Amino acid sequence: MTRRNKGGFSLIEVLISLTILSVGLLAVAGLQITSIKGNLSSGNVTNATVLAQSKLEELKRLSYTGSNLMSGQHSEGPISGSIFSMFYDVADITLTMKAITVTVRWKDVGDHSISLSTIRAK
Repeated sequence: MTRRNKGGFSLIEVLISLTILSVGLLAVAGLQITSIKGNLSSGNVTNATVLAQSKLEELKRLSYTGSNLMSGQHSEGPISGSIFSMFYDVADITLTMKAITVTVRWKDVGDHSISLSTIRAK
């Protein structure tokens, strides 16, 4: 009696192949989750930087002696419709120069902040 080679896969070979495939797919799914979290974090940093830059530009356009540019910390509070809050510090460096620092804070997984500074001359 002769034995024929049917050329198919055994059940064990199929199960091993499915196990290897499922491990690979789980790794890809984990990378996807990490990528989504990274994109969210990057978006928050970008938005905070844009908000801080806008406020800094607004403050640079104000009168040098205006009440918004008096020395001290000025709170803008929470920004409506967002996760961000903002404040800025004004410090007199000399009689003709002020240091302005705008800080935007937010909380997602942890506490984060972005600060931008400039020097304003009279």
